[in-house]
Amino acid sequence: MFVMELTYTAPVEAVEEEMDAHLAWLDGYYAAGIFLASGRKVPRDGGVILAGGISRAEVERIAAEDPFTVAGVCAYRITEFLATKTSSDLATVRENPAV
Repeated sequence: MFVMELTYTAPVEAVEEEMDAHLAWLDGYYAAGIFLASGRKVPRDGGVILAGGISRAEVERIAAEDPFTVAGVCAYRITEFLATKTSSDLATVRENPAV
């Protein structure tokens, strides 16, 4: 699983100009079952997306095609982790690494 942390690199007004395209991009990956949760950081200087069921290369490609990235208004920090314990709602993305 991946934590995709994005930080705005432009004023919020520039980010807002890309918001509709960003939301449509999010919707596509929710529909594909890749994105599990997302939202704004507090304070509002970026956002966080939880993604699962994909490789590191795929998550990097996905981040690169975010309209925010394309417009140059954010930068991503991607952290991979093993979701070995989850709520029952996230059981399908739970990982059981070899000991």
